[in-house]
Amino acid sequence: MTTDGMGAYTASPAWEARDVCRIYSVDSREVQALRGINLTVQAGEFVALKGRSGSGKTTLLNCLGGLDKPTSGAVRCFGSNLQDMTESELTCWRRDQVGYIFQSFALLPTLSAYENVELMLRLAQAKAKDRRERTSYCLDLVGLAKWSDHRPYEMSGGQQQRVAIARALANSPRLLLADEATGELDSQTAREIMAFFRRIVDQEHLTLVLATHDALVDSFADRVIRLADGQIIPETQP
Repeated sequence: MTTDGMGAYTASPAWEARDVCRIYSVDSREVQALRGINLTVQAGEFVALKGRSGSGKTTLLNCLGGLDKPTSGAVRCFGSNLQDMTESELTCWRRDQVGYIFQSFALLPTLSAYENVELMLRLAQAKAKDRRERTSYCLDLVGLAKWSDHRPYEMSGGQQQRVAIARALANSPRLLLADEATGELDSQTAREIMAFFRRIVDQEHLTLVLATHDALVDSFADRVIRLADGQIIPETQP
């Protein structure tokens, strides 16, 4: 990722949202979760979406990852129009292009750290040799090579989240999406996870979008986008 000398990113866009609106029907009334979002994320950026609960950050993240469809507007990711894809095409696209990290870790409790990560490669029908090499690499990347045989209940919250990060990286995604990934962690462990995100973006040349309300992210992200009531708050607004 490069800049133009004035701090502006000049890399190609990874993701673009244009006039994105998302309206839900709740108890026979309409709820506007997103109200005309316009946003571009460059390849190789670490971008944080910040806002209180209900601000629209998770809905925007889901639209970005193809887990939800805008009511109106367009979402493009690495040149592909997500709204033009069929459900089967979206499934393949998510599997090949996107890694997801959740607040609850979502690890399978009966599987070891190694097996949780390798499972993603099995689903992608990777060869056994490739599975072994990639799984070992991802666990080493997050500092858990010595914990590969441990199950989630034998690990701390921070270690479980690092396994979840390794799993998200297993299929070599271009885009990493994290939703409140530090929400269940203490502040010191949350800082360590943020540092992992920063290092992974720099080392793996990924694009990372993190939805969070954690103030720690300001020290690690390239850019912080603040949302309220489904809209982006201008930087000049307090």
